[in-house]
Amino acid sequence: MTIETPAMPEPPPSAEGQRCGLVAIVGKPNVGKSTLLNALVGQKISITSRKAQTTRHRITGIRTVGQSQFVFVDTPGFQTRHTSALNKSLNKTVMGALGDVDLVLFVVEAGSFTLGDAKVLSVLNDRVPVMLVANKLDHVHRRSEVAPWLKSMQERHPFVEFFPMSAKNPKDVERLLTVCEKYLSGQPWWYAEDELTDRSEKFLASETVREKLFRLTGDELPYTSTVVIDKFEEEPGKTASRMVRISATIIVERDGHKAMVIGEKGERLKRIGTEARTELEKLMDAKVFLELWVKVRSGWADDEARVRSFGYE
Repeated sequence: MTIETPAMPEPPPSAEGQRCGLVAIVGKPNVGKSTLLNALVGQKISITSRKAQTTRHRITGIRTVGQSQFVFVDTPGFQTRHTSALNKSLNKTVMGALGDVDLVLFVVEAGSFTLGDAKVLSVLNDRVPVMLVANKLDHVHRRSEVAPWLKSMQERHPFVEFFPMSAKNPKDVERLLTVCEKYLSGQPWWYAEDELTDRSEKFLASETVREKLFRLTGDELPYTSTVVIDKFEEEPGKTASRMVRISATIIVERDGHKAMVIGEKGERLKRIGTEARTELEKLMDAKVFLELWVKVRSGWADDEARVRSFGYE
């Protein structure tokens, strides 16, 4: 009689030699922070648009390369107008992200330094290493102007590194990862190797709808418009492995904005829904049914209770 020896479980991956750390991405609105985060992670997890102040939440992106795991935190652009409850919430999110990080990437447009940039720089302290990331280098027509500009930036803060780049250039992004790696701590990874973000699919659904809303309305719609997910239900798919039903409400401040979002014969709202659904199906690898509504909630951005109810910290 033979006695079968039970199979031994696979040993967990060794944490020996692993490095891991938090890297915050900060800057004024619309300098390309979300585009940079998506490039560093290797997949779109943060929404982008030409409209300033698109990012409203702290979004974590994870990239594991070799023995190193980078945990990037994309923050809202620091708001210099503190008048509304929404703006105060956004700045609180920025400050919270700076609390316990290994490295800060201070993103500015190459060759430029505005009052908005200065206000963000003023909240950074000397206890955490800060790297100057001069983004949108491809927009600088005369490269000879960059060197004197970098010299002037040296006088503004004790930056540990100066990194001119374009977030749309894959080689620049890979070089930036290499430079960031030396600031990571020698410790076990915090996330599984294949994880890309700590945000839920429900959150990504609301952000995707909001991106399409801003992209398809241009500058006509105030940035205070937002999206609330009313229903997010998953069920077995008939033709796909997953099927997700989503119902979302677009919140605007005025009746005129509602008409603008809906468009003539509902065409604009239909297009927002179609583009959001197509992107979500790729993102979630599922068949998605998306239903959109538009409601007016005047003054919500100045109402602290309502700002919290819509998911802002």
